[in-house]
Amino acid sequence: MDSHISAAARALAAGDPFGALNRVALRDDAPALALRGIAMAQLGDFERARTLVRQAARAFGPKAPVSRARCVVAEAEIALASRDLGWPQHALDAARTTLEMHGDLANAAHARQLEVRRLVLIGRLDAAEDHLAAIDSTALPSALAAAHELAIAGIAIRRLQTQAARTALARAAQAARRAAIPALLAEVDSVSAVLNAPAARLLANGTERTLLLDEVEALLMSKTFVVDACRHAVREAGTVIALARRPVLFVLARALAEAWPADAPRDALIERAFRTKHADETHRARLRVEMGRLRTALRPLAGIHATNRGFTMTPNVARRIVVLARPIEEPHAAVLALLADGESWSSSSLALALGASQRTVQRALDALAAKSKIQSFGRGRARRWTTPPAPGFATTLLLPSSLPIDEDSP
Repeated sequence: MDSHISAAARALAAGDPFGALNRVALRDDAPALALRGIAMAQLGDFERARTLVRQAARAFGPKAPVSRARCVVAEAEIALASRDLGWPQHALDAARTTLEMHGDLANAAHARQLEVRRLVLIGRLDAAEDHLAAIDSTALPSALAAAHELAIAGIAIRRLQTQAARTALARAAQAARRAAIPALLAEVDSVSAVLNAPAARLLANGTERTLLLDEVEALLMSKTFVVDACRHAVREAGTVIALARRPVLFVLARALAEAWPADAPRDALIERAFRTKHADETHRARLRVEMGRLRTALRPLAGIHATNRGFTMTPNVARRIVVLARPIEEPHAAVLALLADGESWSSSSLALALGASQRTVQRALDALAAKSKIQSFGRGRARRWTTPPAPGFATTLLLPSSLPIDEDSP
């Protein structure tokens, strides 16, 4: 490898894309094309970066399998950065296998880390942990060690394991300082800020206050009866009754919890559950039916009782009932949570991450755009959506692994 290529590679490893381009910008040989592609990716020009990396892979040819595999890994990283989550993973798997066979364990680990980050984005945390377990973190260079710890922290945050997340972030910060890459240090700081930002709202007895992630974790592990509006479930001391697929029952459970210890009037319950202000006997009959279903669903944790003016909820064991609400009450909160990372997303990648149909996601995007909460650029398949992060709030409890998108949202 000549001195210019070596110097450009060192510059990229240190997070200096301009220094790399100063050395290889006018060259079209395979190594230079690859380095130019990586530099353009670091500068945010993902389309140009993807083109250059593909040209490099073709230029290396079949006689340089390791170099071609590295180009595939670079393209996968570009796809992840540009939120192209539909990029063919089998190509990355094949590249990783090639790198492992030829002893390039660092780049093989990097390839596996890219898959971990993709799996976290789409909410497949168990699979992400399996991939992380296959990486020997003790042999990683500092930059990859920091990325490894960031992945561990990201999974822990989504699982509301805040102490594990803080420990991983401390290790990530140490590795990032050893690597001396400003962008990596900034990423560690950004993830750390999530732990210190309001993550949810606690509604109880007519009062409201914000909670940090560790406070949410403690609440969900306590003996408090929690109606969880972040994950559409009812919880108490580790017992969880999921109501995500029974939206009417969840609306009624939340209304009863907000009214506790008093009862909730029938007309108010009908208005919230059935979205009508003009109740008649048909609505009252339906309310009785739904309350019967809710009584059956919640029987392990609470009882539902009729009163003269409505219904009330009484926990079997817990001494109080609270509602854990989203930091932002928004019908399309899961979409906003993904866009809050500051990256530009296609509607197809959003649909993949949310586990929803592309048409449902497009309706959500159109609704958010009409309210000027998001913006788009490009046309057709190149159209991307973005929004600045929600100021002052962590979006962890809005992410897809926590809260599925509402298929019935207008």
